[in-house]
Amino acid sequence: MLLSASAAALLLATYAQGAGFALIENSASGMGSAFASGGAAGEDASTMWFNPASMTLLKGHNMMMGLHYVAPQDDFSNQGSTNADGTPLSGPNSEGGKPAVIPNFYYTGQVSDTLFLGLGVTVPFGMGTEYDDNWVGRYHAVNTELMTININPAIAYKINDQWSIGGGLNIQYVDLTLTSAIDFGALAGAPGAADGFADLQADNADDISFGWNIGVLFELSKSTRFSLAYRSSITHDAKGNADFTVPSSAAPIVSTGVFTDSGLYASVELPASASLSAFHSFNESFDLMADVLWTNWSVFDELRIHYDNPVQPDSVTTENYEDQWRFALGGNYHVNKDLTFRTGVAYDQKAVEDKYHRTARIPDNDRTWLSLGMGYRFSEMIGMDLGYSHIFVDTTPIENIYESSQEALNHTLKGEFEASVDIFSAQLTLKF
Repeated sequence: MLLSASAAALLLATYAQGAGFALIENSASGMGSAFASGGAAGEDASTMWFNPASMTLLKGHNMMMGLHYVAPQDDFSNQGSTNADGTPLSGPNSEGGKPAVIPNFYYTGQVSDTLFLGLGVTVPFGMGTEYDDNWVGRYHAVNTELMTININPAIAYKINDQWSIGGGLNIQYVDLTLTSAIDFGALAGAPGAADGFADLQADNADDISFGWNIGVLFELSKSTRFSLAYRSSITHDAKGNADFTVPSSAAPIVSTGVFTDSGLYASVELPASASLSAFHSFNESFDLMADVLWTNWSVFDELRIHYDNPVQPDSVTTENYEDQWRFALGGNYHVNKDLTFRTGVAYDQKAVEDKYHRTARIPDNDRTWLSLGMGYRFSEMIGMDLGYSHIFVDTTPIENIYESSQEALNHTLKGEFEASVDIFSAQLTLKF
């Protein structure tokens, strides 16, 4: 019941500050151009994430270590949220943005003139929101934390001067925490009079998930190349526990066995994605890049939570997500062989269908990126890259009914989110 809306927003997290809740922050060099470089630029070892075939652009051995500080802001304004009986929901507005630090690590190595190997460790999905315990939407969401760790060994082969191919294996772990309030007062005919709490902890430590990715690189000339890459969907079978805090006044309600601590299980398919990137160097000073990313979010039509407690019915949340596109355009300006400035813009479509399916845990909407960055090489071996992006998010309406098997708990959260995101990125690169 309680977990359906909450886990729906999080078990999925697969490419964010891209749409939905996926993390695209996979390199500081890419951040500077709004990730328009995709898999075609081949600037550093992070290129293996975007297209494993692009490792053939990197000679010798390359290592990259990066950090990204993500600072989201989600301010909610209540516009008529109600209990199931139509009376107003109590509680103040709240801000839900929760900062996070996202790390990356990559290594690529040239085995021969034609064979290249690589390893990437990334956090491809993750998100956090945290509202006040007493806010008006507390029955929809209070705290949300999601983390994934993805280990991606890869191989690339240079067929000839124009064509390269590559592929990789993805080994992925997910860990999440979800909390929400429960309106036990509504079950007794007095909405908001006696709140309880639910805490969900789940991971797939006993069933690590696997996926794969492939890519092809075509070099039309020394100055022009194209990248096409695909990442498979990944299914996570997460198990955990639902811990319920019940006020003493609600003892008669739980005497039937509902709202008692229980194990739970949910199986969620994270969507596949495909990207097409282009890179062209006009001269020694200026490069132009473009990237199109498609994500198959439409596979996420519902989330079903199964409880070990036989008295607690399954929770089903209808999501109706849509396939999503992201478009990016960027450029590099090389002041000299050591110093590079970058800039880029991107448009990122929302994955959620409408305000009725939008949740407070991830108030997703269309967004526009504006990015700046720079790279500096201290020597042939050591370099550093910095990137910054500001994400403008469209005003985000929500009119979501918390679906429950008990009608008294069907609260409607109605209002608007005003959101934006700032991202600061830094990475160290080594070549040897």
